Amino acid sequence: MNDSAIIRLLRPMVREMAAYRSARDDFEDFEAQKTFLDANENPFESEVNRYPDPLQRKLKTALAEIKGVKPDQILLGNGSDEVLDLIFRAFCEPGQDEVILLPPTYGMYGVLAQLNNIRAHAVPLNTNFELDLEAITAKVDKKTKVIFVCSPNNPTGNTIPLSQIEALLKRFKGLVVVDEAYVDFAEQTSALSLIDAYPKLMICQTFSKAYGLAGIRLGIGFADPLIISYLNKIKPPYNINILTQKAAMASLKQKKAVEHQVKELIAERQNMEKVLLNFNFVRKIFPSNANFLLIQVDDANKRYSQLIENDIVVRNRSSLIGCENCLRVTIGTPQENIKFMNVCKSIDQ
Repeated sequence: MNDSAIIRLLRPMVREMAAYRSARDDFEDFEAQKTFLDANENPFESEVNRYPDPLQRKLKTALAEIKGVKPDQILLGNGSDEVLDLIFRAFCEPGQDEVILLPPTYGMYGVLAQLNNIRAHAVPLNTNFELDLEAITAKVDKKTKVIFVCSPNNPTGNTIPLSQIEALLKRFKGLVVVDEAYVDFAEQTSALSLIDAYPKLMICQTFSKAYGLAGIRLGIGFADPLIISYLNKIKPPYNINILTQKAAMASLKQKKAVEHQVKELIAERQNMEKVLLNFNFVRKIFPSNANFLLIQVDDANKRYSQLIENDIVVRNRSSLIGCENCLRVTIGTPQENIKFMNVCKSIDQ
């Protein structure tokens, strides 16, 4: 596919606008021994008195090596939510274009659609929480610009088979966004394996889950370099601060520690699942490839309140399609999980 197919998907305003150029865009060698008098910064050293690299080149180079992509295929955002918002801003004309969401799914897609005045059509996942390709295809029209796929899915925890994602990419002429916030906990490989073959595929990941850095708010987008170039064009110039970049760089050097924590969380998830199945109020536990379990109980409102009374905070997901009487429980430390299961035992009546 040539670049023109991607360019046609972009909003005309985004194609034509001139990007803001910061002082740090004009001079890129941040570690050079120069006298910087170009950006109206406070000159007194405090480790954060200088503006950060607006394109996070050092961090992207390190991340690209780990993920097996090129640096120009990476966008970094102030959390994955900024990456998702930029997708709406780049590709969806307010009041005209539409997107497709696949509930039950991450609620922020719908919020961002509303904020950007984009109509969102819901096509529910099937009974296995996988794609209903025929229903999705039937809902697509000339206004449909983006389809959002969450895999592993939040709140259900299951992965969407790569074969289904590839089938969707072959059928749909717009942008397919695969949100892989929980991919490090999954048995299935990342959709990154498809990115070079499908230029209209975009993948979102995050430092919040496996890397344990939710507090620094750092999301990742992977896509064709042309898509990344336009998203860089419209993003705020210094959206990733210096402290966040340093924390992310440090975490990338702790690969073994991250892998150990992921393995421990998976083992804890598997153990918790076995124990919970012994309780009478638990009706079903859905298969999970994430760091949480979706649990169907007899009365979600009652059990949620009982857990709160015992200082256990979970998410009641009963209002979502296909999640009636379901609680979503994050896997905690071994000590936290023991406390949770002991409380479950005490309320099992």
